[in-house]
Amino acid sequence: MATEDPDKKTEVVLLACGSFNPITNMHLRLFELARDYLHETGKYKVIKGIISPVGDAYKKKGLISANHRVTMAKLATKNSDWVEVDDWESSQSEWLETLKVLRYHHQKLLSPEPTNSLQNAVPLTKPGRKRKQEPNRHDPIKKKNQSPDIKSVPQVKLLCGSDVLESFGIPNLWKLEDITEIVENHGLVCISRVGNSVQKFIYESDILWRHKNNIHLVEEWITNDISSTKIRRALRRGQSIRYLVPDVVQAYIEKNNLYSPESEDRNAGVVLAPLQKYASDSKN
Repeated sequence: MATEDPDKKTEVVLLACGSFNPITNMHLRLFELARDYLHETGKYKVIKGIISPVGDAYKKKGLISANHRVTMAKLATKNSDWVEVDDWESSQSEWLETLKVLRYHHQKLLSPEPTNSLQNAVPLTKPGRKRKQEPNRHDPIKKKNQSPDIKSVPQVKLLCGSDVLESFGIPNLWKLEDITEIVENHGLVCISRVGNSVQKFIYESDILWRHKNNIHLVEEWITNDISSTKIRRALRRGQSIRYLVPDVVQAYIEKNNLYSPESEDRNAGVVLAPLQKYASDSKN
């Protein structure tokens, strides 16, 4: 039985996108909770976790340089045997939609060599799409379900907190077709934080309800309310953040004097990249 089981399981790569400004113990816990949940279903085998910090072009208020954020994430995961940091998204000069990052990592699993050798955001997503045209939007997931070689191409699922899922409802933050492709082709593993009625949000959204079987809601029984915003605030107040972030991250922040009232004002008054892009799209 033990020899048969692994062959029946779908391999999964968990991808977390976000600011990681800074990375906290809560971010790391999301991966552990998601892996436990997926393994407990008996249907999945999580083979890797990827942290993909957003690029500076996202223009979020208080966002410090991607260089520092990627370095902290790498320090935080250096002792993990399955979670790693990918700096492809953060090294792009323009802000990239989450869907493009998912596609990139899926494409990388399909053809590790060619994808790795390409560094630019646009060519990376487009050749993959051109080669298969529309089928690339739907085939990979279906193939995995029908083919006996389901292990050959792992599913890349978006790992997030319930705040990200609920942000789907914010006008001009996400494109409707992107949300559809994310939940239809990739799937979500959503860790629900305290006091969030995520199921109600899914029920009230036609797209999410249609694909609810591809949205895995993970209850966080040992609650953890750490957030990067709270960490930055504590630092501005001169308070300790020990045991809230990995020690190596705390040391790096102190050494580089990273978070201050000045850094919190970075991008103040600047419109967030997606809002800027989609608001202007809807006007045209």
